[in-house]
Amino acid sequence: MAITQLSAFLENTSGTLCDALTTLTEAGVNIRALSVADTKDFGILRIIVSDIEKTKAALSNDTLVKETPVIAVKMNDKTGALKEVLSIFKAEKINVEYVYAFTGSAQGDAYVVLRVDELEKAETILAQNNIKTLNDSDITDYLK
Repeated sequence: MAITQLSAFLENTSGTLCDALTTLTEAGVNIRALSVADTKDFGILRIIVSDIEKTKAALSNDTLVKETPVIAVKMNDKTGALKEVLSIFKAEKINVEYVYAFTGSAQGDAYVVLRVDELEKAETILAQNNIKTLNDSDITDYLK
């Protein structure tokens, strides 16, 4: 199942990222995973959070926030685990637009967030290959 990623578009200036994270901290939002991509003028903060609505409310005053469905794959924290997932996508001609990773609290757990061009097809193929994906409610359960 897909999870919800929030993308916040931030001005690429000193302290802007810190200010956004301070806002989330003050709102009681736990960031489960994050990635920042930048250009000369702005950055895109991509985050998986403990509370989607609270995050949108906290950031919406001065930041454009967009929801994007992404896949979060649970893997063993071992050499080649990501290659196995990507090989499946390659064979099925599913394009991976971007990827970032995070770890869980359980020993040996790793997770990877993937934005793909064919979300439903990717989810079906992963399920057929017995590869576990997370949904929004799993974020709290798996990552305690």
